[in-house]
Amino acid sequence: MKPGVRIAIVVGIVVAILAGKQAFKHDASAPADSASTQTPAKPIHVEAKPQVWHRGRLTFKPCELSRPGSGRRAAAWCSPFEVPENRADPNGRKIGLKLAIVRSASMVPDPDMVVFLAGGPGQAATREYVMASKGFEELHKHHDILLLDQRGTGDSNPLTCAQTEKNTDPNIDYSQDPDARAAYLKKCLAEVEKKADPRYYTTTDAVADLEAVRQALGAPKFDLLGVSYGTRMAQQYAMRHPDAVRSIVLDSAVPNTVALGQLIAEHLQQALRKDFALCTADAACKKRYGDPYQTLQKLVADVRANPRMVTVRDPRTYQPSQRMFNQKSLATVVRLFAYSPETIALLPLSIDAAAHGDTGPLMGQERLISGDLGSDINSGMGLSVTCAEDADLIQPRPQDKDTLLGDDFVRELKANCAIWPHGTRPADFHQPLRGKIPTLVLSGELDPVTPPAWGKQIVADLDNARQLVLAGQGHSEFMRGCMPKVIRRFIDQPDPKTLDAKCLDRLGPTPPYVTFNGATP
Repeated sequence: MKPGVRIAIVVGIVVAILAGKQAFKHDASAPADSASTQTPAKPIHVEAKPQVWHRGRLTFKPCELSRPGSGRRAAAWCSPFEVPENRADPNGRKIGLKLAIVRSASMVPDPDMVVFLAGGPGQAATREYVMASKGFEELHKHHDILLLDQRGTGDSNPLTCAQTEKNTDPNIDYSQDPDARAAYLKKCLAEVEKKADPRYYTTTDAVADLEAVRQALGAPKFDLLGVSYGTRMAQQYAMRHPDAVRSIVLDSAVPNTVALGQLIAEHLQQALRKDFALCTADAACKKRYGDPYQTLQKLVADVRANPRMVTVRDPRTYQPSQRMFNQKSLATVVRLFAYSPETIALLPLSIDAAAHGDTGPLMGQERLISGDLGSDINSGMGLSVTCAEDADLIQPRPQDKDTLLGDDFVRELKANCAIWPHGTRPADFHQPLRGKIPTLVLSGELDPVTPPAWGKQIVADLDNARQLVLAGQGHSEFMRGCMPKVIRRFIDQPDPKTLDAKCLDRLGPTPPYVTFNGATP
């Protein structure tokens, strides 16, 4: 789905090498004393039987996980898994889900399984795992890691419209043309409906899929690790199947009580103020760029009044192309810069360059980010989730008009949801998660989309939970610093109150760049 139509809320993400064994047998029937007088018998090679691994009632075979646009690979074990698309109609269409397990390095792994729940909505667990292997090395020592591409994503009957996207007119700015955007979405929907009914691709449907997998595996206990939107999946699963869950890690968490997208503009603006305060607190950065937040405000006003075509060299091919530089493109790249401390550090420099006429640093990154998002997030599935679970609860916010993202989000979302078929949610869907399941909540101090206040809200409703706020960090924390070891300690001994997390005190913000060579020494 094209960037102008995309409404996914959160961007949001591993490798064990499993060696196969081949058996062969030599013929030892010739007498030993004839070895000098007879030609030695040639070894007889016995065909190796196909490798299989049985877990519960499922049969797994070795497979390789990959991610489009990346050369990285991960070895795993995969099993076909089929479910009804509509569980109310078990005789109706069946869909295949991509199910993989990265087996533990231990000969006798712990009986509980770690389940990685990817973000988005729209990311696929198997693909994000490939890019986040370092974050799972500690867990992999004693646990099998379960990866299930949520229905509608990855290789689980994805809600994609490749032909419609291929035929899209590159000269149309879909972000600025509601009629063109609606026409595109209708064509995309017609293509999707040939293989799927978008009404049945919600979080609730995915929770039922995950429980079906658990039962097929022999009903092991789960340790849930959800990132971003995956924290919604984790909480919803724990609400429906509390006895199946041994522990929960919520990274960049979204409370059940929240409608995704309602505060997206406000949270970004709050994060940007903190981001640019890092520059004004740094003598060299302040001297070089003054007040970057005010520079951004002026740049936003300028592109609103004067959107323009700019020439940008593709950062992958270095070929020049014409790109529209307007509020949408500026907001896209600045918002995604704000997700990690490394790109936060580049914001003052990049904003200053754009304000002085050099849009290359920003727009080059916009091209990279838009391309990565297109392959990373399934927008159709994102619509199925958001339209069913949040859209009717989101209200217009006139106070967002003067923010970087502006106040267009609600109108665009509701217009998209008027076209895209969507299901319903349970009556208690937006109730807070309660109970005694050991829960660890991870929050980044500078997170532009799931702020620490949300994590605090989740912890307040639980009886056995703790929040860790990582200084100077943005969105998605489970790979930062010593966090993989902290998570392993927690899952090994799920007691959030006594968990040793002192090593995280060494984390902090990345110093702001004064030039493209980096910060001042």
